[in-house]
Amino acid sequence: MQPDDAHPGRGSFVRDQVRALQAIGEAEVELVEFAPGPRALAAAAGPLRRAGRFDVVHAHYGLTALPCLAARARVRALTVHGTDVNHPRTRLLTAAVLPRIDVLAAASAELAARIPTTAGRRRALVLPCGVDTERFAPLERAAARVRLGRDPAAPFLLFPADPARPEKRVERARTVARESGAELVTLGAATPAEVGLWINAASAVLVPSEREGFGLAVLEALACEIPVLATPVGEHADALAGLPDVLCAEFDAARWSAAARDLLAREPRVAGGRGAAERYGSRAMARRVLDAWRAALGKAGGE
Repeated sequence: MQPDDAHPGRGSFVRDQVRALQAIGEAEVELVEFAPGPRALAAAAGPLRRAGRFDVVHAHYGLTALPCLAARARVRALTVHGTDVNHPRTRLLTAAVLPRIDVLAAASAELAARIPTTAGRRRALVLPCGVDTERFAPLERAAARVRLGRDPAAPFLLFPADPARPEKRVERARTVARESGAELVTLGAATPAEVGLWINAASAVLVPSEREGFGLAVLEALACEIPVLATPVGEHADALAGLPDVLCAEFDAARWSAAARDLLAREPRVAGGRGAAERYGSRAMARRVLDAWRAALGKAGGE
Protein backbone atom coordinates (compact mmCIF):
# COMPACT_ATOMS: atom_id res chain seq x y z
CA MET A 1 0.00 0.00 0.00
CA GLN A 2 2.92 2.33 -0.59
CA PRO A 3 1.62 5.69 -1.87
CA ASP A 4 2.70 7.35 -5.09
CA ASP A 5 1.97 10.64 -6.86
CA ALA A 6 -1.27 9.33 -8.36
CA HIS A 7 -2.43 7.73 -5.09
CA PRO A 8 -1.05 9.83 -2.22
CA GLY A 9 -3.63 8.53 0.24
CA ARG A 10 -2.97 4.83 -0.36
CA GLY A 11 -2.44 3.00 2.94
CA SER A 12 -2.89 6.13 5.07
CA PHE A 13 -5.19 4.32 7.51
CA VAL A 14 -2.47 1.74 8.25
CA ARG A 15 0.10 4.49 8.80
CA ASP A 16 -2.37 6.16 11.17
CA GLN A 17 -2.58 2.91 13.15
CA VAL A 18 1.20 2.61 13.29
CA ARG A 19 1.48 6.18 14.62
CA ALA A 20 -1.21 5.44 17.22
CA LEU A 21 0.60 2.28 18.35
CA GLN A 22 3.87 4.17 18.60
CA ALA A 23 2.18 6.97 20.57
CA ILE A 24 0.85 4.51 23.15
CA GLY A 25 4.48 3.60 23.75
CA GLU A 26 4.03 0.00 24.90
CA ALA A 27 5.56 -1.65 21.82
CA GLU A 28 8.32 -0.91 19.34
CA VAL A 29 6.61 -0.80 15.94
CA GLU A 30 8.37 -0.83 12.59
CA LEU A 31 6.44 -0.15 9.37
CA VAL A 32 7.34 -2.02 6.19
CA GLU A 33 5.38 -1.01 3.09
CA PHE A 34 5.71 -1.72 -0.60
CA ALA A 35 3.94 -0.88 -3.82
CA PRO A 36 1.02 -2.98 -5.10
CA GLY A 37 1.52 -5.61 -7.77
CA PRO A 38 2.88 -9.17 -7.97
CA ARG A 39 6.53 -8.17 -8.50
CA ALA A 40 6.63 -5.95 -5.43
CA LEU A 41 4.78 -8.61 -3.44
CA ALA A 42 7.34 -11.28 -4.36
CA ALA A 43 10.29 -8.96 -3.77
CA ALA A 44 9.11 -8.10 -0.24
CA ALA A 45 9.79 -11.58 1.13
CA GLY A 46 13.60 -11.26 1.00
CA PRO A 47 13.97 -8.09 3.11
CA LEU A 48 11.41 -9.40 5.60
CA ARG A 49 13.36 -12.65 5.95
CA ARG A 50 16.56 -10.67 6.66
CA ALA A 51 14.95 -8.13 8.99
CA GLY A 52 15.59 -10.06 12.20
CA ARG A 53 13.16 -11.69 14.60
CA PHE A 54 9.93 -10.05 15.74
CA ASP A 55 7.42 -10.87 18.45
CA VAL A 56 4.60 -10.04 16.04
CA VAL A 57 4.35 -9.52 12.30
CA HIS A 58 0.99 -7.95 11.43
CA ALA A 59 -0.05 -7.85 7.76
CA HIS A 60 -2.81 -5.69 6.32
CA TYR A 61 -4.67 -7.30 3.38
CA GLY A 62 -4.58 -11.00 2.63
CA LEU A 63 -2.00 -10.83 -0.16
CA THR A 64 0.42 -8.98 2.11
CA ALA A 65 0.40 -11.94 4.48
CA LEU A 66 2.19 -14.05 1.84
CA PRO A 67 5.60 -12.32 2.04
CA CYS A 68 5.12 -11.89 5.79
CA LEU A 69 5.35 -15.67 6.13
CA ALA A 70 9.04 -15.26 5.32
CA ALA A 71 9.62 -13.08 8.39
CA ARG A 72 10.75 -14.69 11.62
CA ALA A 73 8.05 -14.09 14.22
CA ARG A 74 6.49 -15.67 17.30
CA VAL A 75 3.02 -14.50 16.28
CA ARG A 76 1.57 -13.68 12.86
CA ALA A 77 -1.44 -11.40 12.53
CA LEU A 78 -3.59 -10.38 9.57
CA THR A 79 -6.32 -7.79 9.14
CA VAL A 80 -8.50 -8.18 6.03
CA HIS A 81 -10.02 -5.05 4.52
CA GLY A 82 -12.36 -5.98 1.68
CA THR A 83 -10.94 -6.89 -1.71
CA ASP A 84 -8.95 -9.69 -0.11
CA VAL A 85 -12.18 -11.54 0.76
CA ASN A 86 -14.42 -10.23 -2.04
CA HIS A 87 -12.34 -10.72 -5.20
CA PRO A 88 -12.55 -14.41 -6.28
CA ARG A 89 -8.84 -14.94 -6.98
CA THR A 90 -7.58 -12.88 -4.04
CA ARG A 91 -10.07 -14.61 -1.76
CA LEU A 92 -8.51 -17.99 -2.63
CA LEU A 93 -5.03 -16.73 -1.82
CA THR A 94 -6.25 -15.22 1.44
CA ALA A 95 -7.90 -18.52 2.40
CA ALA A 96 -4.64 -20.38 1.72
CA VAL A 97 -2.68 -18.29 4.22
CA LEU A 98 -5.22 -18.38 7.09
CA PRO A 99 -3.94 -21.60 8.76
CA ARG A 100 -0.59 -19.83 9.33
CA ILE A 101 -2.21 -16.81 11.01
CA ASP A 102 -2.40 -16.62 14.81
CA VAL A 103 -4.42 -13.39 15.10
CA LEU A 104 -7.05 -13.08 12.36
CA ALA A 105 -9.00 -9.83 12.19
CA ALA A 106 -11.32 -7.87 9.93
CA ALA A 107 -11.95 -4.14 9.64
CA SER A 108 -15.67 -4.62 10.45
CA ALA A 109 -18.08 -7.27 11.70
CA GLU A 110 -19.71 -7.35 8.26
CA LEU A 111 -16.34 -8.13 6.69
CA ALA A 112 -15.50 -10.75 9.32
CA ALA A 113 -18.62 -12.64 8.25
CA ARG A 114 -17.18 -12.90 4.72
CA ILE A 115 -13.83 -14.44 5.67
CA PRO A 116 -13.32 -17.44 3.34
CA THR A 117 -13.28 -20.32 5.84
CA THR A 118 -15.68 -21.37 8.58
CA ALA A 119 -12.83 -21.70 11.07
CA GLY A 120 -11.60 -18.25 10.12
CA ARG A 121 -15.00 -16.66 10.62
CA ARG A 122 -15.33 -18.26 14.06
CA ARG A 123 -12.07 -16.88 15.39
CA ALA A 124 -11.97 -13.52 13.62
CA LEU A 125 -11.64 -10.36 15.70
CA VAL A 126 -12.88 -6.94 14.62
CA LEU A 127 -9.87 -4.60 14.63
CA PRO A 128 -10.45 -1.45 12.55
CA CYS A 129 -7.59 0.97 12.03
CA GLY A 130 -9.73 3.85 13.29
CA VAL A 131 -9.98 7.54 12.47
CA ASP A 132 -7.29 10.07 13.34
CA THR A 133 -9.37 12.58 15.29
CA GLU A 134 -6.45 15.00 15.50
CA ARG A 135 -6.11 15.30 11.73
CA PHE A 136 -9.89 15.24 11.25
CA ALA A 137 -11.38 17.96 13.44
CA PRO A 138 -13.96 20.71 12.93
CA LEU A 139 -12.91 23.86 11.07
CA GLU A 140 -15.04 26.86 10.23
CA ARG A 141 -16.67 26.00 6.89
CA ALA A 142 -16.18 29.34 5.14
CA ALA A 143 -12.53 29.50 6.24
CA ALA A 144 -11.92 26.00 4.87
CA ARG A 145 -13.41 27.05 1.53
CA VAL A 146 -11.20 30.13 1.38
CA ARG A 147 -8.10 28.00 2.05
CA LEU A 148 -9.13 25.83 -0.91
CA GLY A 149 -9.60 28.87 -3.14
CA ARG A 150 -13.39 28.51 -3.24
CA ASP A 151 -16.26 30.92 -2.71
CA PRO A 152 -16.93 30.88 1.07
CA ALA A 153 -20.69 31.21 0.47
CA ALA A 154 -20.99 28.49 -2.21
CA PRO A 155 -22.30 25.12 -0.94
CA PHE A 156 -21.22 21.81 -2.50
CA LEU A 157 -21.43 18.06 -1.98
CA LEU A 158 -18.32 15.93 -1.48
CA PHE A 159 -17.70 12.39 -2.76
CA PRO A 160 -14.68 11.40 -0.62
CA ALA A 161 -13.24 8.64 -2.79
CA ASP A 162 -11.56 7.96 -6.10
CA PRO A 163 -14.41 7.94 -8.67
CA ALA A 164 -12.53 5.27 -10.64
CA ARG A 165 -13.29 2.70 -7.94
CA PRO A 166 -16.55 1.07 -9.09
CA GLU A 167 -17.65 -0.15 -5.65
CA LYS A 168 -17.79 3.47 -4.43
CA ARG A 169 -20.64 4.15 -6.93
CA VAL A 170 -19.83 7.69 -8.00
CA GLU A 171 -22.77 7.63 -10.45
CA ARG A 172 -25.12 7.61 -7.45
CA ALA A 173 -23.43 10.70 -6.03
CA ARG A 174 -23.67 12.43 -9.41
CA THR A 175 -27.40 11.68 -9.55
CA VAL A 176 -27.92 13.23 -6.10
CA ALA A 177 -25.90 16.31 -7.05
CA ARG A 178 -27.81 16.75 -10.31
CA GLU A 179 -31.24 16.35 -8.71
CA SER A 180 -30.42 18.62 -5.79
CA GLY A 181 -28.87 21.27 -8.05
CA ALA A 182 -25.48 21.12 -6.36
CA GLU A 183 -21.86 20.93 -7.40
CA LEU A 184 -20.20 17.60 -6.69
CA VAL A 185 -16.51 17.50 -5.76
CA THR A 186 -14.74 14.13 -5.94
CA LEU A 187 -11.50 13.24 -4.18
CA GLY A 188 -9.04 11.28 -6.27
CA ALA A 189 -5.46 12.42 -5.83
CA ALA A 190 -5.91 14.43 -2.62
CA THR A 191 -3.23 13.95 0.02
CA PRO A 192 -4.26 12.79 3.52
CA ALA A 193 -3.54 16.29 4.82
CA GLU A 194 -5.93 17.84 2.27
CA VAL A 195 -8.86 15.48 2.86
CA GLY A 196 -9.85 17.02 6.19
CA LEU A 197 -9.94 20.48 4.63
CA TRP A 198 -12.25 19.31 1.83
CA ILE A 199 -14.56 17.60 4.31
CA ASN A 200 -14.83 20.70 6.48
CA ALA A 201 -15.58 22.82 3.41
CA ALA A 202 -18.44 20.58 2.22
CA SER A 203 -22.14 21.05 2.90
CA ALA A 204 -22.49 17.27 3.16
CA VAL A 205 -20.50 14.13 2.37
CA LEU A 206 -21.96 11.42 0.11
CA VAL A 207 -20.87 7.79 0.67
CA PRO A 208 -23.22 5.69 -1.52
CA SER A 209 -20.90 2.67 -1.60
CA GLU A 210 -21.90 -0.78 -2.72
CA ARG A 211 -19.63 -2.17 -0.01
CA GLU A 212 -17.10 -0.95 2.55
CA GLY A 213 -14.57 -2.88 4.56
CA PHE A 214 -14.94 -0.41 7.43
CA GLY A 215 -16.26 3.01 6.40
CA LEU A 216 -13.49 5.43 7.31
CA ALA A 217 -14.82 8.29 5.17
CA VAL A 218 -18.02 8.44 7.22
CA LEU A 219 -16.04 8.60 10.47
CA GLU A 220 -13.77 11.31 9.09
CA ALA A 221 -16.85 13.39 8.25
CA LEU A 222 -18.34 12.83 11.69
CA ALA A 223 -15.05 13.80 13.35
CA CYS A 224 -15.37 17.11 11.46
CA GLU A 225 -19.11 17.33 12.38
CA ILE A 226 -20.13 17.41 8.71
CA PRO A 227 -23.46 15.82 7.60
CA VAL A 228 -23.24 12.41 5.90
CA LEU A 229 -25.49 10.42 3.58
CA ALA A 230 -24.33 6.79 3.48
CA THR A 231 -25.47 3.31 2.55
CA PRO A 232 -25.72 0.78 5.44
CA VAL A 233 -22.47 -1.07 4.73
CA GLY A 234 -19.36 -1.58 6.86
CA GLU A 235 -19.73 0.21 10.19
CA HIS A 236 -21.93 3.00 8.78
CA ALA A 237 -25.17 2.02 10.53
CA ASP A 238 -23.54 1.77 13.95
CA ALA A 239 -21.50 4.95 13.57
CA LEU A 240 -24.47 7.06 12.37
CA ALA A 241 -27.14 5.64 14.72
CA GLY A 242 -29.09 8.31 16.60
CA LEU A 243 -27.32 11.31 15.07
CA PRO A 244 -29.16 14.31 13.58
CA ASP A 245 -28.57 15.60 10.05
CA VAL A 246 -27.33 12.28 8.68
CA LEU A 247 -28.92 9.58 6.54
CA CYS A 248 -28.00 5.90 6.58
CA ALA A 249 -30.21 4.08 4.09
CA GLU A 250 -30.14 2.00 0.93
CA PHE A 251 -29.64 4.27 -2.04
CA ASP A 252 -32.83 5.82 -3.35
CA ALA A 253 -32.31 8.79 -5.61
CA ALA A 254 -35.44 10.66 -4.54
CA ARG A 255 -34.86 10.21 -0.80
CA TRP A 256 -31.17 11.00 -0.95
CA SER A 257 -31.72 14.06 -3.15
CA ALA A 258 -34.38 15.43 -0.82
CA ALA A 259 -32.03 15.00 2.15
CA ALA A 260 -29.20 16.66 0.22
CA ARG A 261 -31.37 19.67 -0.71
CA ASP A 262 -32.23 20.18 2.96
CA LEU A 263 -28.59 19.99 4.05
CA LEU A 264 -27.44 22.30 1.25
CA ALA A 265 -29.98 24.91 2.36
CA ARG A 266 -29.08 24.74 6.07
CA GLU A 267 -25.44 23.59 6.12
CA PRO A 268 -25.68 22.36 9.72
CA ARG A 269 -23.03 20.75 11.91
CA VAL A 270 -23.71 17.26 13.22
CA ALA A 271 -24.31 17.49 16.96
CA GLY A 272 -22.61 14.54 18.61
CA GLY A 273 -20.72 13.61 15.46
CA ARG A 274 -17.30 13.97 16.98
CA GLY A 275 -18.22 11.83 19.97
CA ALA A 276 -19.48 9.12 17.61
CA ALA A 277 -16.21 9.24 15.66
CA GLU A 278 -14.09 9.09 18.80
CA ARG A 279 -15.55 5.67 19.61
CA TYR A 280 -13.58 4.54 16.56
CA GLY A 281 -10.55 6.76 17.20
CA SER A 282 -7.18 5.44 16.04
CA ARG A 283 -5.77 5.42 19.60
CA ALA A 284 -8.67 3.35 20.94
CA MET A 285 -8.47 0.94 18.02
CA ALA A 286 -4.69 0.62 18.44
CA ARG A 287 -5.23 -0.37 22.07
CA ARG A 288 -7.43 -3.25 20.88
CA VAL A 289 -4.66 -4.37 18.52
CA LEU A 290 -2.12 -4.34 21.36
CA ASP A 291 -4.47 -6.43 23.51
CA ALA A 292 -4.84 -8.97 20.69
CA TRP A 293 -1.06 -9.18 20.27
CA ARG A 294 -0.54 -9.72 23.99
CA ALA A 295 -3.16 -12.45 24.16
CA ALA A 296 -1.56 -14.29 21.22
CA LEU A 297 1.93 -13.92 22.69
CA GLY A 298 0.63 -15.35 25.94
CA LYS A 299 -0.61 -18.43 24.12
CA ALA A 300 2.74 -18.65 22.32
CA GLY A 301 4.63 -18.79 25.60
CA GLY A 302 4.57 -15.42 27.34
CA GLU A 303 5.51 -11.86 26.46
